[in-house]
Amino acid sequence: MAQGNYVSLMPFGFIKDLTSPIITHNSDRQWFGETQNGLLQYAKSFQKESFKIMVKPHIWVWRGEFTGDIEMDSEEKWVILENAYTEFILTYAKASQELNADIFCIGTELEKFVTKRPLYWQELIKKIKKEFKGKLTYAANWDEFKRVPFWNQLDFIGVDAYFPLSDKKTPSVLDFEIGWKPHKDEILKIQKQFNKPVVFTEFGYRSVDFNAIAPWKSDRIDGNINLMAQANGFQAIHNQFWKEDWFAGGFIWKWFHKHDEVGGADNNRFTPQNKPAEKLMKKLYNK
Repeated sequence: MAQGNYVSLMPFGFIKDLTSPIITHNSDRQWFGETQNGLLQYAKSFQKESFKIMVKPHIWVWRGEFTGDIEMDSEEKWVILENAYTEFILTYAKASQELNADIFCIGTELEKFVTKRPLYWQELIKKIKKEFKGKLTYAANWDEFKRVPFWNQLDFIGVDAYFPLSDKKTPSVLDFEIGWKPHKDEILKIQKQFNKPVVFTEFGYRSVDFNAIAPWKSDRIDGNINLMAQANGFQAIHNQFWKEDWFAGGFIWKWFHKHDEVGGADNNRFTPQNKPAEKLMKKLYNK
């Protein structure tokens, strides 16, 4: 994958709590861009600008609880969840085929669902392949990817790459790179085991102090702004991964469409927009 040529579009389904099997999706009550029609509209806009598309459906649990902990407490509820997830994911597999997407992500950070119901996922992948003819991946959480049982059925090993890398207030590029070493070794081990390219289905850092201790944490709005720490994190990923022939690229978390209204020097969130990290990426992507 060349740099700066893909966009990840993310339709959403909603679950009430971690033991609820009902998935609500494609409704008038959610953001337009996270529905089927929104996906089709925005994909066409990006394709006019020569971007390739990955469609990456997400589940959102009420109050933002972690999707990896979704687990049913009875066989009956597991079956209901499986039927609901099949309907949800095939809706977007068909839409992805319709819009000629390049990659379809079959799920995002669903570890307990995946590990407790492996036969379901094997059959689901077969169903998805009947509807979508492009490449497939799954977005495994950073601490999950080693245990995903179906990498051999997919085209990419997908990792949401929020690995803990440093406990420093402002990690230097070198601090980040030293922190990456054990994780990169683990990624390479899985890559060699399945002989599939690796894609970072999400990667990014908040522009905040101590941003590499637990980079996945997005629930705290507070935190001192630290633009340098964010830029250093992006530079280290570029240094460590972009030259590797087994690394297919990655998708920055998170980019918003109203560019002039987001990010900036007083923003401590994930977006690199209107921050030094964005300037850095322009430089790196133009090489």
